[in-house]
Amino acid sequence: MTNQFDHCLPERGAFPVTLPSTSIRLIDVADASVIADHLARDADEFARWLPARPDGFHTTPGQVDRIEQLLEDQRKGERWPGVIMADDVVIGQVTVSTIVRGPIQKGFLSYWVASRFQGQGHASRAVGLALRVMTEDLGLNRAEAHTQMENLSSHRVLRSNGFTPWGIASAHIYINGSWRDEVFWERRLSDASPG
Repeated sequence: MTNQFDHCLPERGAFPVTLPSTSIRLIDVADASVIADHLARDADEFARWLPARPDGFHTTPGQVDRIEQLLEDQRKGERWPGVIMADDVVIGQVTVSTIVRGPIQKGFLSYWVASRFQGQGHASRAVGLALRVMTEDLGLNRAEAHTQMENLSSHRVLRSNGFTPWGIASAHIYINGSWRDEVFWERRLSDASPG
């Protein structure tokens, strides 16, 4: 019997196995080229989960502009835009956005991993690391995320990091010519009072 992770394993007798480690860090304009390459290569696969992108989005100049805006938002305290690393290679992104302060203290978590690095646990580990950033660096009390109903792999990533579903939003996002329902997810991060 095979499973979705079999493509990550070496042939019999080729053990021991060392998989790359996962880390996250703040995005940098120097990441634009590798991110553009991943997004261009995976554009068809990601199209089922993400809204249509403007012309030039999948190019290095398009990503430079986007990253500069992300970093400006980070300086304003509105978001924390990170990259996911496998050893020293950028393989995706993890972002805390829509940060709300005051008595709410929450952020919205999103992430993606390039298709050739999927199935190795990077998304789950990156989300766990992002939750530490949200708690320890950003001082947030609550993490939220949305997933489409059919995105079972993201459901597993969120559940493995302590998220629970708390509702379904009908016709919440327009993708590929139709409105899609989404599951809303939440996780408490801290009992500390707002600073």
